[in-house]
Amino acid sequence: MRGSRRRPGRGTGLPRVLLVPAGLGLAFLVLPLVALVVRAPWRTLPELLLTAQTGQALRLSLLCATAATGLCLVLGVPLAWVLARAQFPGRRLLRALVTVPLVLPPVVGGVALLLLLGRRGLLGQVLDERFGVTLPFTTAAVVIAEAFVAMPFLVIAVEGALRGADRRYEDAAATLGASRFLVFRRVTLPLIAPGVAAGSVLCFARALGEFGATITFAGSFPGVTQTMPIAVYATLESGDADGAIVLSLVLLAVSVTVLVSLRDRWLTGSAT
Repeated sequence: MRGSRRRPGRGTGLPRVLLVPAGLGLAFLVLPLVALVVRAPWRTLPELLLTAQTGQALRLSLLCATAATGLCLVLGVPLAWVLARAQFPGRRLLRALVTVPLVLPPVVGGVALLLLLGRRGLLGQVLDERFGVTLPFTTAAVVIAEAFVAMPFLVIAVEGALRGADRRYEDAAATLGASRFLVFRRVTLPLIAPGVAAGSVLCFARALGEFGATITFAGSFPGVTQTMPIAVYATLESGDADGAIVLSLVLLAVSVTVLVSLRDRWLTGSAT
């Protein structure tokens, strides 16, 4: 029987059979980025980076992605609270509808926004006729399109944090006489802060890389609606491959920097 005993820790490591597909998966994700870096025109990179188009597109992308993330926080956190805590018929259907933009082709989302907020849309016609507000093909349209496709990431993260939060602290605060809103603001939000931070990071990154819904609903006007992904597409279509590579490198660098820096802060906050 001694020979049948297992050594401590034996068999608990990673099976070797998984190493090959894991390596292939890593190569599948990393090699395209490596090709982008290798084929970059490094000699003319400074000149291409200093063009007005790059600066305009980068500023507009960061501004719109930040605004879209703020909009998602204002609307998405309460929506996540309803999905996680409220009990009502059709909650599963509502959750499914909230996550539809995750699987919906972005171009379809842009068409849907046009049908709702266009000058002849369901709400857009009222906004245009009564208030003189036209949303399509404006900077505001970029923010709306990015928020539409990015909000589910925030809602899912916050809802998961709410479901995992220890409600005993909320019950104790309510027993001491705190109002529901005070409990939400002083107890619930600090408890779910890591989830909100994680959802915000994913939301910002998704908004920063949004293309399909944006170009459909907002168009491609330099300095107004032409974000970095749209600028990459327009530059590539014009035959300027080097310019498209440079713009792609900038977008890649910004995306990686945002994800790494903010995710580290989130993990630090959750550890404490």
